[in-house]
Amino acid sequence: MGSQKCGGCLSGLLIPLALWSIIVNLLLYFPNGQTSYAFSSKLTNYVWYFEGICFSGIMMLMVAVALLVLESDNCQCCQSENCSKKYMTLLSIILSGLGISFSGYCLAISALGLVQGPYCRTLNGWEYAFEGTAGRFLTDSSIWIQCLEPAHVVEWNIILFSILIALSGLQVIICLIRIVIQLSKILCGTYSVIIQPGII
Repeated sequence: MGSQKCGGCLSGLLIPLALWSIIVNLLLYFPNGQTSYAFSSKLTNYVWYFEGICFSGIMMLMVAVALLVLESDNCQCCQSENCSKKYMTLLSIILSGLGISFSGYCLAISALGLVQGPYCRTLNGWEYAFEGTAGRFLTDSSIWIQCLEPAHVVEWNIILFSILIALSGLQVIICLIRIVIQLSKILCGTYSVIIQPGII
């Protein structure tokens, strides 16, 4: 019962994390609060992977809701209570694994976007001003002035991509904990996931 309550709390935490991922990803389309750059496609290419909106956002919301339904007292996957618990464990592990995949995708794309740097206008025109620095620009704010437009786009990208990394990282951790909880039920003998003949 305790582990079930713990799992429910963890699943519930995924929902606000997913909603914040959607919001943060949307903000990346409007550097400095301006909409013109999104309409003219003058944004870093990694924002078009929809990592926070689709994967760490909508897909993770679906995973969280499915996990909450599985953990509810009204969920019965089959007639036998023991059988129902077995299926719930297996489905929970599968859903948590999907959650790791979705949030891991967001984490990886956000990290790539952070290291690549923003697409901005420099003295040479629109380009990735810091693409060849291997992320060293992140610790050298003196070169950020190379980006003339959009205003403060370097800070905008660093902050928002960093938040996405943190949010998706937390989602990965929560899903990993959920898998550990479910595996502990199996390994510690709470119930076996091997369905015996005639149990249904």
